[in-house]
Amino acid sequence: MNQDSYARRAIEAHAAWRGKIEVTPRVGVATREDLSIAYTPGVAAPCLEIAADPEKSYDYTRRWNLCLVVTDGSAVLGLGDIGPEAAMPVMEGKCVLFKAFGDVDAFPLCIRTQDVDEFVRTVYLLSGSFGGINLEDIAAPRCFEIERRLKEVCDIPIFHDDQHGTAVVVLAGLINALKLTGRTMEEARIVFSGAGAASIAVARLLMEAGARHLIICDRQGTLYPGREGMNSEKEAIAHLTNQEGIRGTMAEALKDADVFIGLSGPDVLDQTMIRAMAPQPVIFACANPDPEIDPAAAWEAGAGLVATGRSDYPNQINNVLAFPGIFRGAFDARASDINDQMKYAAAMALAGMIDDRTLALDRILPDASDPLLKDQVARAVFDAAVASGVSRLK
Repeated sequence: MNQDSYARRAIEAHAAWRGKIEVTPRVGVATREDLSIAYTPGVAAPCLEIAADPEKSYDYTRRWNLCLVVTDGSAVLGLGDIGPEAAMPVMEGKCVLFKAFGDVDAFPLCIRTQDVDEFVRTVYLLSGSFGGINLEDIAAPRCFEIERRLKEVCDIPIFHDDQHGTAVVVLAGLINALKLTGRTMEEARIVFSGAGAASIAVARLLMEAGARHLIICDRQGTLYPGREGMNSEKEAIAHLTNQEGIRGTMAEALKDADVFIGLSGPDVLDQTMIRAMAPQPVIFACANPDPEIDPAAAWEAGAGLVATGRSDYPNQINNVLAFPGIFRGAFDARASDINDQMKYAAAMALAGMIDDRTLALDRILPDASDPLLKDQVARAVFDAAVASGVSRLK
């Protein structure tokens, strides 16, 4: 089915659905006694206990399983800054995925401001009603500051899926891709197309996993310390990458590289660039819906393995493999944070679901429909939360 067909069917379906989520009660109020327990006068008792100890809100309300999915509508999918109202279909869809793949209740909120102070203040004031917050589709570099400041003031997990969910799935896929092509994380030369939130988060997590030879490129070429036209986040990552100090275009950086990771836009990688890479390079062309290079063209140019962000090709780099299980594990551990140890554990759990018997050039990651997915990722995240000291279970 082509993209136009999906668009037409989506319009028809959304008009019929009139929203993809709804609020339904978990208790009955058919009798006077039911009302008296669920509402007044009985409800005063748990209210007073929570007033004396706010932690009991996790025991007496749905807070323990409720995630806020929040955006300002400034970087929605590949559509850009379309505003909060237009972002709502995506946020509702995200909430559906939370429930379907992680059994996490999620509520969408689209905030009509791109002022960092207003956004942070609004989310902070609401945070006592939720067990965790998923930041969604917020443009860089503003998303970095929002996440950092919310982590400073909130005592619940703050997770920007565009950054960290992507990083977890890319790491998991790359672990298996390197295994298949006879490379190691420590020795592989990895070049990024794109220097936005996702690329920077992926690079940081890859370095946690042992990667040492990374070069990040934006439209102006390679990042290196002191280069003109970089924001503070690019400057910071430039000090940790490109250890050889390569200055020039992405094509120049790709010479003899083992891995290409595209988190940018369509048609920025061509066959000549791939042929200049090391033999049988790993190509992760994740731009969606149109990848950095057509997979067939990448194979024709000599790629050893190809992954994309699309569901109609093998090896989809899909965040739904990560974020539902990550939040499930974090909520089960009553974690105060989703830290690097938990993200690394999630990636290792994902990679480990593909054993040597099932690992193949067209299968480096599990399917989102795998019934073991949620529990495998959640268990790993839970254990990492406990081991790293962010679990509040007694």
